[in-house]
Amino acid sequence: MRVTVCQWDSRPEALAAQVQTLISHCRLSGSELLLLPEMPFDHWLAASPEVEAERWALSVKLHLDWLRCLSMLPPLTLFASRPVVDKQGARLNRAFYWNAEEGLVDGHDKFHLPDEEGYWESRWYSPGSGDFSCVGPAACQVGSLICSELWFLEHARHYGRQQAHVLCVPRATPSLGNDTWLAAGRTAAIVAGAYCLSSNQYRPEGATPDMAGVGWVIDPDGSVLATTSANTPFVTLDIDLAYAEAAKHSYPRYLV
Repeated sequence: MRVTVCQWDSRPEALAAQVQTLISHCRLSGSELLLLPEMPFDHWLAASPEVEAERWALSVKLHLDWLRCLSMLPPLTLFASRPVVDKQGARLNRAFYWNAEEGLVDGHDKFHLPDEEGYWESRWYSPGSGDFSCVGPAACQVGSLICSELWFLEHARHYGRQQAHVLCVPRATPSLGNDTWLAAGRTAAIVAGAYCLSSNQYRPEGATPDMAGVGWVIDPDGSVLATTSANTPFVTLDIDLAYAEAAKHSYPRYLV
């Protein structure tokens, strides 16, 4: 399977040109699975501690509008997270996947929410129920870990026991700590016996908030196969789903 990860500037003024570049890259590369970062189609609202319900509602609409624009992508399955408002009026950060055949399919709601400078997430939206179930097209089972959820390795192990081929980790993280985040991705891949893909929010130097962490592709044994950079914001390569299936039967995955 050909997978694409990226580092992505979600500011509205940057989106139009970036989406066109993404579509061209995916067409030329033959992408089959595309991962975008956490809430990729609007400003990072949680940078401000001041919560605005109307601004959140606008972001919900912007994400749906941009997803419709991605109908020009080649046949593939897109994973990311998006802002939603549920039937009870709760604001949530929801994992999803989209493809032309199934449309928009919801996953779990982000459960572990930071509350600190630049990441006032627990103020902006509520935690989900903690239901970490695999989703995805039949040929590829995917477990999503939205940013900070990567640090809770019990979820990676849970996905491995569900026979996940891939962990998708949409992120919004700063440039500092790349090695630390990459270490977490490698460990999660090993624990699950699955490929770990991550795409991250990105801002040019001098823009706020500080977001410049790399995207990556890591194999089930923790080897880093590829990373993104400012000069190479989109990376596509082949992964072997059978390798992820075989990894479930080797150490440490077979331990109970």
